Amino acid sequence: MNKQNGKIIEVYRFPSPNPNVDLREITYFSDGLRVKGLLAEPKVKGNYDGFLYLRGGIKNVGKVRPARIAQFASEGFIVFAPYYRGNQGGEGNEDFAGQDREDAFSGYELLKSIPNVGNIHVFGFSRGGVMALMTALQFQETASIVTWGGVSDMTLTYEERKDLRKMMKRVIGGTPGKYPERYEERTPLNELEKLLAPVLIIHGVNDHNVSVEHAHRLERRLKMLNKKVECWYFDDFTHYFPPVVNRKIVKDLTKWMKSQIEK
Repeated sequence: MNKQNGKIIEVYRFPSPNPNVDLREITYFSDGLRVKGLLAEPKVKGNYDGFLYLRGGIKNVGKVRPARIAQFASEGFIVFAPYYRGNQGGEGNEDFAGQDREDAFSGYELLKSIPNVGNIHVFGFSRGGVMALMTALQFQETASIVTWGGVSDMTLTYEERKDLRKMMKRVIGGTPGKYPERYEERTPLNELEKLLAPVLIIHGVNDHNVSVEHAHRLERRLKMLNKKVECWYFDDFTHYFPPVVNRKIVKDLTKWMKSQIEK
């Protein structure tokens, strides 16, 4: 791994939607590229756990939302959310959990370099789910993992999302039929025996963006390997949860994360 990874190059203050949270836009090194992301810290100074927020989507779909990042920081975390390479002024090209996984790894290194950060937790939403698992495999000291509406199998995503096939063929470089290895290397299910961190899976049963089968495959694999896993399935919800429920789950999942440290 490049020794420069995670090194902060530039910092700009960013307007915060939460009076209790400071936001800053960070430019940092990832594999020699200058990549950007958003850092959120509680205004009350102190020691906090780190929280690596790995977004879903690609390019302008699923962009990092300041209000979301501030929401997690307000629960008592220092949160860093990479935009991923090629986005919002960053160098390189996003490639859907290929080389852009390095932006997550370097984001983890960035959090480690902050003096008042303790344990580091990893959260992935949608395609950020595979990024979260890959990051925890890379950094086995990860305190906990939460995957919310998370992708676990990239071939399954190709099969289910006809609307994404053109993008996936272009970015990944072909179909799963022609290049199965390119989809397998973006699917961490087969490497989970090396995973040490406890996992929380959150998924809406009616999710049509990332089917609940992704959650079931991850759950089955983790249980087969006797890994620590907890699942919160919501029968009435899709990929997006109503705001009131969403806020409650944020409080519950951050409480769960903190409880993993105490065990």
